[in-house]
Amino acid sequence: MSSRDPAQAVASGKARERRGRRLLLTGFALAVALGAAAAVILSNSGSAGAVTSNEPEIKRQLVERLHQHALYPHWVACVPNGRSFEGAAVIRCNVNYGDPHVEAICGVLRGGELLTDHDEAAIPCGPDRRGWHPLIHTYG
Repeated sequence: MSSRDPAQAVASGKARERRGRRLLLTGFALAVALGAAAAVILSNSGSAGAVTSNEPEIKRQLVERLHQHALYPHWVACVPNGRSFEGAAVIRCNVNYGDPHVEAICGVLRGGELLTDHDEAAIPCGPDRRGWHPLIHTYG
């Protein structure tokens, strides 16, 4: 038989149980804090804010945005315009609302979302002289 008092054994068992619960809660709180910190780091780094170019995706998002504003152009033609914004090639889209009304809208993707020269004035979108040029013959 043990010389320990049964009341002491119960008390020490409860103390161990309390320590175990405290340790478990501390571990859980630490895991939650680390998870929150990881979420903040991931949302503020990597491709979340990266500026990229993807001609088909820029065109798709531009047409979607125009439709959201009840604008339905006859056609949209997109090409790189030879300029860059924050290291990414700028894509120029000519939007035909009905001849002769063709409007140029230039854009890039920031974090996968369309950013146009209408959203950010620093995106260069001047005339670029790219595309079809008429052949001019001179005689004389």
